[in-house]
Amino acid sequence: MIWGALGLVLTYVVGYGVFSLFSDSSQSSPPGQLPILGEVPDFSLIERTQQPFGHTDLTGSVWVANFIFTHCPGRCPLLSQRMARLQTTLRAKPVRFLSFSVDPERDTPEMLQVYAQRYRADDQRWLFLTGDRAAMYALIREGFRLGVEALAPNDPRLTTHEPIVHSNRFVLIDPQRRIRGYYRGDDTESVTQLLQDIETLVATEPAG
Repeated sequence: MIWGALGLVLTYVVGYGVFSLFSDSSQSSPPGQLPILGEVPDFSLIERTQQPFGHTDLTGSVWVANFIFTHCPGRCPLLSQRMARLQTTLRAKPVRFLSFSVDPERDTPEMLQVYAQRYRADDQRWLFLTGDRAAMYALIREGFRLGVEALAPNDPRLTTHEPIVHSNRFVLIDPQRRIRGYYRGDDTESVTQLLQDIETLVATEPAG
């Protein structure tokens, strides 16, 4: 019972710490501006066109990131459908979209090219990235501050039929590579909020 109580206390403390981080960031932002929740570090990956793609290719851009894999049997198709709608809705806005593969070893550029065509992704605006698994997972966990984990065949979480546990979040990033918001890609209201925040960001943030 003692260990159980300590566990509950630890869970509360950790949870409160995370909540406070995002709450304080939001409260410290001036009215009409979005909070700054972190910064995406330097990265270098491979795009579906087989060309190198990294942080320097995003200089001056507002962009939205999400996380998928091409043989995903669960929510990835919905997340990609939502991203496709964003691409269409924001076709007149200077916004780019990046889908990072959480299974980069299987998701070769060729596989990502086929997947991108399925969603009519504009090859100049919607990029699909693969590369070294360790580098990709470090970027997701330490850069975007989101979880990702490849499950072992005997892991009980495989009951969800997804061999890789990953975030459903869309992440909004400004021209200085600062994270300005997280949004549930499978939630209509959250995606609507993302659209509103993109409008705010494009109007208020100078190009880097």
